[in-house]
Amino acid sequence: MPISFFTKQKKMKLLIASNNNHKIEEIKAALCNIFEDITSLKEESIACDPEETGSDFYENALIKAKAVQKMTNLPILADDTGLCVNALGGLPGIHSARYASDHNSAVNREKILRELKGITNREAYFQCVVVLLYPNGTILSGTGRVDGYITEVEMGQGGFGYDCIFYSDELKKTFAEATVAEKLSVSHRGRALQDLVNKIHDKHV
Repeated sequence: MPISFFTKQKKMKLLIASNNNHKIEEIKAALCNIFEDITSLKEESIACDPEETGSDFYENALIKAKAVQKMTNLPILADDTGLCVNALGGLPGIHSARYASDHNSAVNREKILRELKGITNREAYFQCVVVLLYPNGTILSGTGRVDGYITEVEMGQGGFGYDCIFYSDELKKTFAEATVAEKLSVSHRGRALQDLVNKIHDKHV
C-alpha cells in the first residue's frame, strides 16, 4: 500500500520562524497532527530577525519565511499578527509589536489604553496571516480574525502581548483569562492555522 499524503507530511520537520514561546506553543498545538517534528529558531540555533517592510500582514509573514529559508532546507512557517483598533483607524495593525516600544508589550499596551481614554467605541479585532513556505518554493497561507473590544484595564494573568486588554466577544473574557485551548478555539492565529490546515489537505503538497 502506498504511503498516504498525511503520513508523508507527518514525517516532515517544520520550522517555526519565531522565538516567541507562547506563539510556538499555540502553533505546535494546532499542527501536531500534521507535522510530527515541529521546531523553532532557538532549537535550530538560527538567528534571524529581518526588517518587516511589508505593507500588510501577508507580506511581512512572507519576508520572515524567506529570510529563514536562506539558512535551512526545512519547510518554514511564519506569521504576522496585529491588533486593529477601530477608533485608532486600524492601528497599531502591522506595527503592533513596535507600536510604542520594540517588542515591549507592557509599554505598547499602556499606549493603547492611554489613546483610548475617554473613548466609548473600543471595538477591535486581531488579524493573523500564516505562511508556509516549502523548500521547493510552494507557498500556502491562512488568514484568521477574531472580534472583540479593548478593556479599560488589564485583566488576566495568562497569554502575552495585548491579550490582557483584548476582550473576546465569543469567549466572554479576555484572552489572558482564557486557557490555551480556549484561546486557540476562537483566536485569530487558531483560525489562520485551521485555514492553512484546510489548504494543506486540499493541495496535498
